Amino acid sequence: MHWEDFDAFCLVVDHGGFTAAARATDRPKSSLSASVTRLEAQVGARLLERTTRQLRLTDDGEALYREVSKPLSQLREFAAEAITKSAQVQGTLRIAAPYEFGAHHLASVASAVMKTYPQLNIHLDVEHARVALFERHYDIVFSAIEHSFAPSTVVVKRVYTLERGIFAAPELVRQHAPLTAPRDLHALPLLAGNEEAHWGFRAADGSAMEIDVRTPRLRSGNASARLASAKAGLGVARITATFCAQAIAQGELVRLLPEWHCEPLRIYALLPGKRLVPSKVRIFLDALEAESRSHAD
Repeated sequence: MHWEDFDAFCLVVDHGGFTAAARATDRPKSSLSASVTRLEAQVGARLLERTTRQLRLTDDGEALYREVSKPLSQLREFAAEAITKSAQVQGTLRIAAPYEFGAHHLASVASAVMKTYPQLNIHLDVEHARVALFERHYDIVFSAIEHSFAPSTVVVKRVYTLERGIFAAPELVRQHAPLTAPRDLHALPLLAGNEEAHWGFRAADGSAMEIDVRTPRLRSGNASARLASAKAGLGVARITATFCAQAIAQGELVRLLPEWHCEPLRIYALLPGKRLVPSKVRIFLDALEAESRSHAD
């Protein structure tokens, strides 16, 4: 028997099909299929039920997967670690992130890391909706949600804190009375994200205030959509300062209530809870931390 065949079988199960496994591992689909067919012949049992819509484990396949998947996964981790210690960082790093963070903070880091490590490829998906934890076998999932409920198979690290503010078009501001406190925002239409039920504020003297945003004029997880609506004078948006810096510089938006500090946007890195963190992941997070410190200085 070939251990590569057991490995191919587990990879196909882990990724939910031959096509996904081939794409994730950069192996030919035909090679994975041949390995599984050969393994089925060697063990004398059907391991996978293949249909045009899905792939399902047989009872024999489930029993075999339960026995061999964990040790094979550990062997892959050790092999990947040995390779990265003895040679250049290589392979593919798969990352998912919210659009507002990914487009403005991860792109430059990804470019710098790839320039330093020419054998490393990076797949960076920026999402407008919440990303299911490792559903598509990401190495890192960045999230603006503190996953205190994350299972033990997930490691959570806070890596970034982004300043946020309240912004609106000058025309909209001129149409309303001056704002003196966050509660005055209820007189204007609001533009909120999908997960936002309230906006929190803190004054210089330490006093805090929250306003309800459960009935906004626009609700969207797409930060670009909220930014565009704010520039069009349709409402007030809470956005990270870096995301709307260009609109402010061009006079399309102004900051409201600058004496009140918004709750910052905290970004968390969610990692599969493996015993070994791959070097490619550590290198990327280190580069991101260095970028964060440079902005803080």
